[in-house]
Amino acid sequence: MQILSIESSCDETAAAVIRDGREIVSSVVATQIEEHRLYGGVVPEIASRRHCESIVGVVNEALEKAGLTAKDIDAVAVTFAPGLIGALLVGVNFAKGLAYSLGKPLIPVHHIRGHIAANYLAHKELEPPYMCLVASGGHSHIVRVNSYTEFETVGRTVDDAAGEAFDKAARAMGFPYPGGVFIDKASKLGDLTKYRLPKPKTQNPYDFSFSGLKTAVINLIHNADQKGEEIDVNSLAACFQSTVGHILTDKFIAAAQEFGYKKIALAGGVAANSGLRETLSTAAEKNGMTLYVPPLSLCGDNAAMIGCQGYYEFLAGNIANESLNAIATMSLDKVKF
Repeated sequence: MQILSIESSCDETAAAVIRDGREIVSSVVATQIEEHRLYGGVVPEIASRRHCESIVGVVNEALEKAGLTAKDIDAVAVTFAPGLIGALLVGVNFAKGLAYSLGKPLIPVHHIRGHIAANYLAHKELEPPYMCLVASGGHSHIVRVNSYTEFETVGRTVDDAAGEAFDKAARAMGFPYPGGVFIDKASKLGDLTKYRLPKPKTQNPYDFSFSGLKTAVINLIHNADQKGEEIDVNSLAACFQSTVGHILTDKFIAAAQEFGYKKIALAGGVAANSGLRETLSTAAEKNGMTLYVPPLSLCGDNAAMIGCQGYYEFLAGNIANESLNAIATMSLDKVKF
């Protein structure tokens, strides 16, 4: 089965062709990062307009690279939630029109489910059940993956997501958007013991809170500026990255131990962070757990992961009709099509 998939939830317009859920035939991503960098973050209106301009070309390129025409595909999968509503609407409406015109099934895919599924493309042997840590710009979740289409959220962020905290802390340190990659690079040159940063507590031991950590970094910088002191930015980046990595890892490993999982996975944009990958890998090995991590190319938003999850949604009978709408906010384990 060959699925044409579309992803447009934020600032990447992406399309891919996936065969039988596990093979990437083609994958194309048009990013808007350079334009949004001018404003220090994603501007929703600009993102929507760029999706409108890019989506036809991106889809045609994905089909061309796959050596297929639109008539050759068996179904169309699309991210319908969650994300920036204007951005989502571009992808959803394009997918609806394409599926209708071709007489093909339309498969709605939840964005976080897609991130989790990215691991299936890299690790052919991976099958549920297992536990997954999803960390991205808008999401920080600990998820029990009971089956390909059944999920249970054990913990989530109560304020800022990990990626959002990276971007805001990076801006305070003087780095451009997106901040995570710049903090990652700077951290390799710093002393991760130089600054003490807090690890915020949460009522649910498996929930996350990064707002206080971000604020601590901002206050530290402001206080030093008021005193005329110079901040060691590389060391602050190292301390921040280490703190975030240990918060995510400690809670995730503790949850996996409580629920009896020896098979765990990492997903989402923050999964590209070298500090988190190293910290989690070390903890998994120490606790006798098998860790699955996607390659860097599948950590950020892409359509390949949507096509992969779309395959399993199709097998489960989760098909939409022309009434499908985009939804800005939707819980992972309460998906309604």
